[in-house]
Amino acid sequence: MVHRTLSTVAAIAATLTAAAPASAKIIEVGRTDAKPACPSSPCLAVSRTTGYQTKWGDDRNAFTVPADGKLVAWSISLGKPTAPQIAFFNKRLGGPASAELTVLRRGKKFYARTITQSPSQLLAPYFGQVVQFPIDRFLNVRKGDVIALTIPTWAPALTPLLTDHSGWRASRAKNKCNDRKTQTAQTALNLNTQYRCRYPARLTYSATLVTLPVPTPAVKSAGP
Repeated sequence: MVHRTLSTVAAIAATLTAAAPASAKIIEVGRTDAKPACPSSPCLAVSRTTGYQTKWGDDRNAFTVPADGKLVAWSISLGKPTAPQIAFFNKRLGGPASAELTVLRRGKKFYARTITQSPSQLLAPYFGQVVQFPIDRFLNVRKGDVIALTIPTWAPALTPLLTDHSGWRASRAKNKCNDRKTQTAQTALNLNTQYRCRYPARLTYSATLVTLPVPTPAVKSAGP
């Protein structure tokens, strides 16, 4: 699936660049190169929330869209929980593992608004893999937007707790950071929510961005 989707992305970029002497770029926003916690004990999973990575180590910009364009696919690195772990999460967190990509536009005081989202995907068939999902209706994004994960149930896409300055924020109230069961997933557009809870771990996801082509600067006439 990954190779087929990347071929499609390359074809899209070629189409964007064929009509004029301008160039689009294909950029992977986010990171999937960290090992999720599951099936280790404890098997940590993201649950019933929308979250975005604020720092990956000391990098503050890995999950920020660097230029205007379109998101054409998204990827997620999944742990491989055991059958008892899957049964535990399914029973307590609303059903089978699922997730979708969400684009946020951040404001002040940790507020962020949902701008656009991909369709939700069931994750269980891909446990233990890095899987890439194509987005049929490309998502328009602006420079400075942030990519996030929305998890209505649960997803084994979380590393163990870290001490390397990494952190992610969830759409939970400040006094509810330890409440993993209450539903706080942002599953509709134009929701403006505070992301008050920060956790020292890494969410393992990314999005494939095709930037808008930049027009060639006009050549000034030298005059008569």
